[in-house]
Amino acid sequence: MEKDKKFLNRELSWLAFNYRVLQEAKDASVPLLERIKFMAIFSSNLDEYFKVRVATLKRLIKLKKKTREKLTEDPAQELEQVLEEVARQQDELGVIFRTQILEDLKKQQIFLVTEKELQPEQEEFLKGYYEEHIKDILAPVLLNGLSYFFLKDQVEYLIIRLVQPRHSHLAQEAFALLEVPVKKHGGRFVKLPTQGENRYFMFLDDVIRYFLPQVFPDYISAQAYAIKISRDAELDIEEEVSGNLMAKIQKSLKKRETGYPARLLFDADTPHSLLKIIQDKTGITSDELIPGSKYHNFRDFFGFPNFNLPDLKYEPQPTLPHPQLRFHKSLLEAIHHQDFLLHYPYQSFEYVIRFFSEAAVDPAVKSISATLYRVAEKSQVAKALVKAAKNGKIVTVVVELKARFDEESNIYWARKLEKAGATVIYGIPDLKVHSKIGLVTRQEGQKMVSYAYLSTGNFNEVTSYIYADHAIFTADTRITKDVEKVFQFFTDRLPNKRFKNLLVAPFNMREKFTQLINEEIRNAKKGLPAYMILKMNALQDERMIMKLYEASKAGVQVELIVRGICSLIPGIPGLSDNITVRSVIDRYLEHARVYIFCNNNQERLYVASADWMTRNLSRRIEVGFPLLDPKLQQEVRDMVEFERKDNVKARNSRNIYLRRSQEPEVRSQYAKYDYLKQLNPALEKPSESEPSSK
Repeated sequence: MEKDKKFLNRELSWLAFNYRVLQEAKDASVPLLERIKFMAIFSSNLDEYFKVRVATLKRLIKLKKKTREKLTEDPAQELEQVLEEVARQQDELGVIFRTQILEDLKKQQIFLVTEKELQPEQEEFLKGYYEEHIKDILAPVLLNGLSYFFLKDQVEYLIIRLVQPRHSHLAQEAFALLEVPVKKHGGRFVKLPTQGENRYFMFLDDVIRYFLPQVFPDYISAQAYAIKISRDAELDIEEEVSGNLMAKIQKSLKKRETGYPARLLFDADTPHSLLKIIQDKTGITSDELIPGSKYHNFRDFFGFPNFNLPDLKYEPQPTLPHPQLRFHKSLLEAIHHQDFLLHYPYQSFEYVIRFFSEAAVDPAVKSISATLYRVAEKSQVAKALVKAAKNGKIVTVVVELKARFDEESNIYWARKLEKAGATVIYGIPDLKVHSKIGLVTRQEGQKMVSYAYLSTGNFNEVTSYIYADHAIFTADTRITKDVEKVFQFFTDRLPNKRFKNLLVAPFNMREKFTQLINEEIRNAKKGLPAYMILKMNALQDERMIMKLYEASKAGVQVELIVRGICSLIPGIPGLSDNITVRSVIDRYLEHARVYIFCNNNQERLYVASADWMTRNLSRRIEVGFPLLDPKLQQEVRDMVEFERKDNVKARNSRNIYLRRSQEPEVRSQYAKYDYLKQLNPALEKPSESEPSSK
């Protein structure tokens, strides 16, 4: 790093985040099957990274020289650094898998068997298994007569060299391509019969390798090598004011499958002649070739068999009911009297489903509005909105069609909602709707009363079990009137809205955060207490980083808790020596954003959907909200405090664990669960209406 450099490269910072995931895979204190899952997360993250970020760098490299010179960094140099770091991490993944994961599986009497290690009884089992489950779903393609073939995105193939033909009329050498049919098979792994206490499994790839003589009976010899392509997943959409955005999204989704190659991962043992065949018949260049190991697509380890060994997984954390809401038959009636805070995944997401389901059938409810960014495939929230529309409520739903990798699910629900009679707004031109808000309006006597839901996380009951978020139900008019204005903007598109209590990007959020930082700077210069505790997923916006540097130089103590990208560099003398950065990676994905400002010991606390990235503050509709009830503010403050004290799963900016043996152990996610559990002092087990486990 250059001495005068003020910003860490975004790409390298993201790779540092993904390395923290890899650290969990090699942490011996993590249960073995969970470590395998972290391998899958690491691999899945990296796949998406190549499809989006690496593909973007490659497109930037193709720009004209004069245009490239306007960029802050040279994309070619960035790509070189990225590929170097990726290669290092992939090598480490291979070492972790071979020398740690497989060895630890052996200690649990679980053994990986390759096609060359089969015992006679295992061979006999596989003959029947192959005939019944695999043979009919294989579709080999001979390449010799083809001038071109297409590789599907994120699919593992075997490229096969066939030699020694049995019949003279055949060519002396042939090549074939065979897709490993993971989806049709129902997973990547095949469990072999147990022998005593010993358990065995094989990769589906290796089972296919074993039966290649049957797949290609005209050849005496067949050698297979794994390949996988990742294609550019960016959607090239002209976000015009007019035009059918859904049609454009659908068209772009089709292009995604045929997008430009971002990388072709291949077995490092693949003969050069086979690689040449691939390049000649696909148009893939040498720049896109990335050497790997025998096995690709480690994301398939999400489906690794658990062998009915619960001790190799995290101990269950039964989802907790809310200490007050659990006793209320009507959520709307309860919210009318006070605000309620929810914390996922520790507490149940069922209350959100109940909120919309109750509103859908309540005769007094006149309208329901919601923003849908990433909804579950079988979304109960979306079903409740459909039901509300069918029941004659005025339902307005903002469906963000540009939610990357969730476009198809969002399109599905948008159509269902429209068919039911809801008004569906397909995002806003030039702005991605990333806020997570809902609004219910109810006729109560002679007046209309609004009930709002605001969250840091999506309306998604599936991810609510793994994403750690905060959410609030409120009927406080100081909040609901501002939420109404957000939904007004979605319909009238007039940007002249004034928000009194909410921070709404791109209208007042950046300005308000800047004002709050400036207030800390002024207090520090006056000798008053001045600090900030800022928890987010990503910190990249250079203007906000420069304000934090300014605060540090003024003497403001800045504590950052950043899970992912962090372009700020802490500890630079005279610039950021009053700034610390830590990151927590554990069993749940930290997803909440919490911004705390000292305000001369009268703390101001905001919870938000937005990170401090330029896209969040300037090109998205985001919502940050204050907690106006002091008890609820203290509740979030206490939970942030656990992360500040975490000495088990917290790392510093150099990915070094902040473990201190001389201090009592604090594992923040477990401390939060215990804290929330104590709010239910008489709780012995979750109520029957609540999900009982993760």
